[in-house]
Amino acid sequence: MYKLTAILAVVVCALDQFTKWLILEVVMQPVQTFEITGFFNIVLAFNRGVSFGLFGNDAAIMPYILSAVAAVIVVALLVWLREQDQKANALAVGLVVGGAIGNVIDRLRIGMVVDFLDFHLAGWHWPAFNVADTAIFLGVAVLMFASLFGGVSEGKR
Repeated sequence: MYKLTAILAVVVCALDQFTKWLILEVVMQPVQTFEITGFFNIVLAFNRGVSFGLFGNDAAIMPYILSAVAAVIVVALLVWLREQDQKANALAVGLVVGGAIGNVIDRLRIGMVVDFLDFHLAGWHWPAFNVADTAIFLGVAVLMFASLFGGVSEGKR
């Protein structure tokens, strides 16, 4: 299970870091808003906190605190995964771990997370997010679905 989790985590983290590099170094030179559709833009936003900017104060230590919290969550998920025997759980943890590491890299490198995906409707914008955030959301959704609706364990058929 760990091999599958590790491969997916590396792919997610690499894709996240590549897209952020592309946005910072290529697409946003100069910084501007790209209107892709009537409900989706590519923008450049920086998030010092976590989801929706929570805990996003300017304290110099905050990126390290948030990175430490992410590391604890990653370790806890990997320990929990040892007791699991469903591929869905391995995939979900891989998504969460890859996304968490992608955002931690940003926090430790530049002190904040790079966001660029902007969905909107009737003038209301969802907070901008990135590939890592998407992977974390999908991973948590898979874990919740598996938890609520169960699955057939490999060893318990």
